[in-house]
Amino acid sequence: MPATRTERTSTDPQQLIAFLNAIHVGALEGIRAKLGQARQVCLELARPELADKLSEAEAALAAGDMKTYRKRIETVVARLGHLK
Repeated sequence: MPATRTERTSTDPQQLIAFLNAIHVGALEGIRAKLGQARQVCLELARPELADKLSEAEAALAAGDMKTYRKRIETVVARLGHLK
C-alpha cells in the first residue's frame, strides 16, 4: 500500500487560488482535508473572513448543496485575487 503524504499549501495567495481551483473531484474526505489546509493558510494570511467562507463551503458540501459550495469557493478565490 503506498504511503500517503500530507501536502503543505503555500501561503502565497496565487498558489492558494490555484489550489482551491483544483478542488473538483475526489473522495469527500480528501476534499474536506484540502479545505482545511486552505482554511489554515487563510488564517496564516490574517484573513479569517476567508477561512469562515471556506468553513461555509465545507458545510454546504456536507449538506450536498453544491451551488453554495462553489459560490463560497469562488468568493474566496476572487478575494484572494485582490491580495496580489
